[in-house]
Amino acid sequence: MNRLEAFGYIAAQATRGEISLPTSVNAVLRLQLALDKSDCHLEDAIRLTLGEPQLAARTVALANSAAFNGGGGAAITNVRAAVNRIGYRNLQTLVASLLVRQFGARITDPTLRAKAEQLWQHTAHVAALAQVFARRMTGVNPDTAVFAAIVHEVGGFYLLSRADEFPGLLDADPENWATLCEEVVSREVIRKLAVPEEVATAIAGLRAGMLSMSPTSLLDTLLLANQYAPVPSPLDNRSVNTPRDAESTTDLMFDEGVLATIQVEAEDAYRTMSAALLV
Repeated sequence: MNRLEAFGYIAAQATRGEISLPTSVNAVLRLQLALDKSDCHLEDAIRLTLGEPQLAARTVALANSAAFNGGGGAAITNVRAAVNRIGYRNLQTLVASLLVRQFGARITDPTLRAKAEQLWQHTAHVAALAQVFARRMTGVNPDTAVFAAIVHEVGGFYLLSRADEFPGLLDADPENWATLCEEVVSREVIRKLAVPEEVATAIAGLRAGMLSMSPTSLLDTLLLANQYAPVPSPLDNRSVNTPRDAESTTDLMFDEGVLATIQVEAEDAYRTMSAALLV
């Protein structure tokens, strides 16, 4: 089938709820849904984490990272102590990052794998920037901002994971069929992943979203983070990066010194998180 037919086929599948998830994603998704339950207690979280070896290793690594052990405390050597140190919210974010990362696990084409890796690096930088913008400017919960940033490109990851089946699917796309398809796919994948409504709404607003003059929302936070992410999306014909002429708007919000400080803090946050959360 040609590219238009392929996009239509994938979008139709998504609309019917026929999202083709890798086995590894299904396993992590079950873990995420269990952790999201209000009656999921600490013992359940520890048991579920131990049931996913990669998550268990990441959890311990995160607990020992500078973000949670900057004071040089005793090294964490077990999942129970790690979950206690990082807390539920950060465990859920770690699960989300692992889940999104798994979409690239079944890509075999080297070019597509390179695009998936670049998209992940873009996502990682957006997450770090979102955390800093949330803390310093918008007043959004920084943990929510990081979670939203990690899952905001899930539609692109899904299309990359399907592109092996349809050669040329993500080649140059002047007619923007990929953009239209990804909007449908992103909505359905986010629904499948049970992403909270607040986060899902912000992600849905990214494509046509306009930055508020007084940015205070989760959408504003994601728009700012995308605008200043140093690594662009490899799917640039549908990138959510704010056009550079929007910088005139942000010039009214903060001067170059404030922006430079935010970017330095975000780079520090990126390095801190990348050791365990984002890589």
